[in-house]
Amino acid sequence: MKFRNSTKPDLHLAGMQPDHGFHYPGGPTAVLMIHGLTGTPAELKFVSKGLARAGFSVYGVQLAGHCGSEADLLATNWQDWLDSALAAFDRIRERHETVFVGGLSMGALLALLVAAHRPQRVNGCVLYSPTLFYDGWSIPRISVMIHLAILLGFGRFLRFRENYPYGVKDDRLRARILAAMESGRSEEAGLLHMPGRSLGQLLRLIRDLKRRLAGIRTPALVLHAREDDVTSVRNASYIAANIGGPIEKILLEDSYHLITLDRERELVTDHTVAFLHRMERARPSALPAFPQSERVAS
Repeated sequence: MKFRNSTKPDLHLAGMQPDHGFHYPGGPTAVLMIHGLTGTPAELKFVSKGLARAGFSVYGVQLAGHCGSEADLLATNWQDWLDSALAAFDRIRERHETVFVGGLSMGALLALLVAAHRPQRVNGCVLYSPTLFYDGWSIPRISVMIHLAILLGFGRFLRFRENYPYGVKDDRLRARILAAMESGRSEEAGLLHMPGRSLGQLLRLIRDLKRRLAGIRTPALVLHAREDDVTSVRNASYIAANIGGPIEKILLEDSYHLITLDRERELVTDHTVAFLHRMERARPSALPAFPQSERVAS
């Protein structure tokens, strides 16, 4: 099936809720954007529009079980979320020879898994606030015990409300996001609560990715806020130290977890555009123009 030239490509799985994905036409090179757990494609629209203005065609996928109710999410597992991302990538690849994959939070992990499953087809990964460990400054100290309880099978009894500051440093934006979550508009701002069983599925996804990370040779860019309230810089550092391919790590100084929406969203867009252009210029057989490195955003 080919994509329509619209903002609503048919990326959803049969039987799921209406699709809230998007498509911003821009050029022959494509970028697939993947949102996070309990999140929504809207998290990535600002950056995606910037990429389209820079000449890239950008597609945002709605993962299975998302943009609906908690019951919708609980009806899916991590393999369903990965299948959503792989199906979207395969359809985009039918139209575009060069395809990059980006993602926010869990979406960054799924971007890496797409690269692991399509090693000769993904041209690069863009990783926004990757979430391997819930260890940010807003996360309760008992989170380690909670993770252990989930792994032991008690996740069905747990349910977690999002914590202040909800991944956003900008006060006005945070207020809008919280109002949307509290009113139940999950297609705009995601769910206010995370079911323990869904967190358990994320832990299984993380375990699978860690086993594959050293074998991923796809060039990558990772952007992470130094003050991330949900996932510390340790997450970006772990990926940079363990991935098998070249990676550049950039730290942001004025954002929290949702860097694609927060105060430095324009800077995030600029760094992404620069990375994509570098990868386009690189010869297929050559290494990209950067070594493993770390920079502070400016």
